[in-house]
Amino acid sequence: MKTILVTGPIGGGKSEVCRYLSSMDFPVYNCDERTKMLYSLIPGLKCSIEERLGLPWSEIGRVFSEPDKLAALESLVYPYVVEDLKAWKAAQTAPLLFVESAIALDKPQFDGLYEQVLLVSAPYAMRVQRNPKAAERDALQAFDPARIDFTVDNSATLPELQLKIRQLICKLI
Repeated sequence: MKTILVTGPIGGGKSEVCRYLSSMDFPVYNCDERTKMLYSLIPGLKCSIEERLGLPWSEIGRVFSEPDKLAALESLVYPYVVEDLKAWKAAQTAPLLFVESAIALDKPQFDGLYEQVLLVSAPYAMRVQRNPKAAERDALQAFDPARIDFTVDNSATLPELQLKIRQLICKLI
């Protein structure tokens, strides 16, 4: 079984690509959704985060503008996400799996959990129009071209994006 990391900047189209892959019956692990689920499922995790960060849970979004707090949050949460991802992968039977994450490529904890990397992107102005948070979070994301195996430009129509994904699947299978 091969695992492909689907990554890219905010507003680039990762989620759209993964929705399409899911509609084609490919298993997709969405790191953001699964992490949010883990916050609720793991007893005491939210309290540990509040205590360590010195923030009430309602203000957790501040970590994106405070690098020390973001690093502390990641150190608490990533071990749970990595274990959850490993368990998810072990339960799959499909020959091709996808993991959606904007940050996994830059985090050593996720190395070895995927074999190839698909970068989904679009021009900056288009990304900010799709998601205004792109402007504030762009600085948190960097994509080393040497680690990218495939790139999909998502600056056209949805049918064109879907065609590009179908063509990519033909190369991967």
